[in-house]
Amino acid sequence: MLTIENLSVRYGGIEALNKVSIEVRKGESVLLVGSNGAGKSSLINAVVGLVPTASGRIVFDGKDLAGTSCPARARLGIGYSPEGRRVFRSLTVTENVLSGTLGMPMAQAKANLDWIQDTFPLLRERANQPANQLSGGQQQIVAIARAISTMPKFLLLDEPFLGLAPVWIGHISEAIRELQRRGTTILMTEQMARPALKLVDRAYVIRGGEVRRSGTVDEIRDVALAEEYL
Repeated sequence: MLTIENLSVRYGGIEALNKVSIEVRKGESVLLVGSNGAGKSSLINAVVGLVPTASGRIVFDGKDLAGTSCPARARLGIGYSPEGRRVFRSLTVTENVLSGTLGMPMAQAKANLDWIQDTFPLLRERANQPANQLSGGQQQIVAIARAISTMPKFLLLDEPFLGLAPVWIGHISEAIRELQRRGTTILMTEQMARPALKLVDRAYVIRGGEVRRSGTVDEIRDVALAEEYL
């Protein structure tokens, strides 16, 4: 579903990614693990279209994304939950979720919201509460819900466990499993390898903007866990 070939991203004279190649097949969940500054978010942002690429190709569902705008990528079926949650703090929980459905027919948006609220009861319990009154874990649920409000076929999760207590890591993990049961293809970046490895089929270890190792969870577990502490 997603193929990245020899992707390079630069910020001025700084090279964030150097000829990175990864693949995510339909129905898979894949982890990109590495320490802060390894290049994980740069790769996610390149897929979404938030940063320009210096070289290489990003192909989604058979389409080369070169020259494709962020909104157009979303319409192709790419959902995105950013690092640090970034909810709209003054909006209610429901308003935050529905903000991801702009341009969608209202009937479809409401039908999607009903499924999301059934799947994540917290969203119905806190429907009218401003997002800035939620805990970090609750805000992460809202951010993921907003990312899937259009029912994308492919979901990018950038550091979903960042700064969360263990109890909320458990809740977010269960939310991800529910999306997997629905058939959503997922590419997740994470520094906390231990909980993330329980959720994926394969993983890539990235360091210094380059992929250093890749393989199944069993093949890469020791390297990924070592990377967690670097």
